[in-house]
Amino acid sequence: MNSLCMPRVVAGAVLVLAALSAAAHSFTLGEIDIGHPYARPTREGQRVSGGYLKLTNKGPADRLLSARSPAADATEIHSMTMDGNVMKMRQVDAIEIASGQTVELKPGGYHLMLMGLKAPLKAGDKVPLTLKFEKAGEVVVTVNVEEPKPQPDAAPEHKH
Repeated sequence: MNSLCMPRVVAGAVLVLAALSAAAHSFTLGEIDIGHPYARPTREGQRVSGGYLKLTNKGPADRLLSARSPAADATEIHSMTMDGNVMKMRQVDAIEIASGQTVELKPGGYHLMLMGLKAPLKAGDKVPLTLKFEKAGEVVVTVNVEEPKPQPDAAPEHKH
């Protein structure tokens, strides 16, 4: 590679790393890693949205007990399952996170419901969210509001 190409290669690598770090954000509370908290944009008048993230427990068993955000009147932990052709969504008291386990809150499974949104969520917004764990305590994370990326084998994202 000649010396004229090197600045372009370096500049390209910096741009790729910046894009990756902007998309993949994470937080840590004790032995729990909280990966990529995100929500989807909402439309004017839509007062409910789902929140998603990944919890990896590197320590003793723990439980996610609750979540809250100043962007919503209430935040609940929900599970979603299919019973034949019927989608069932239920509020749950907590999510168990065994030692060494990763639990993903995602469309079609466990997720957070942000209810009574105080304003529409727009792509690019950042929303504070406090997560409360039984043993690890509380942590404030940043939820990025992002447009969905096409996933060929993903469960359909539900709308509220």
